[in-house]
Amino acid sequence: MATEQHATGEAPDTIKRKSVHEGPRNHFLAFGLSLLLTLLAFIAIFYQDVLETWFLLSFIVLLAILQATIQAVFWMHLKDPGHRQQRIFLVGGVIIAVTAVVMSVYWVWW
Repeated sequence: MATEQHATGEAPDTIKRKSVHEGPRNHFLAFGLSLLLTLLAFIAIFYQDVLETWFLLSFIVLLAILQATIQAVFWMHLKDPGHRQQRIFLVGGVIIAVTAVVMSVYWVWW
């Protein structure tokens, strides 16, 4: 067995992982969704005279959150196995950011 590992040049504790390539389908899907969300934002701004301000701001923020989620899942490969630590830190950063925004709004208004 030691000669087989020496012949292949692999260390005895290496893990063989199957090469999985998703192909361009997921990239095209993510790019298309990003373009669609961007187009919806431009359309909302185009009709800002018709839409109420609270709806427009809520809609743009919702589109931004969806866009960031799509970017994180598809382009930063957070859906792939082995990225648990990155997901934990990203969720932690979101929790800290939301807490900071809520506390600053609370501090200013009260």
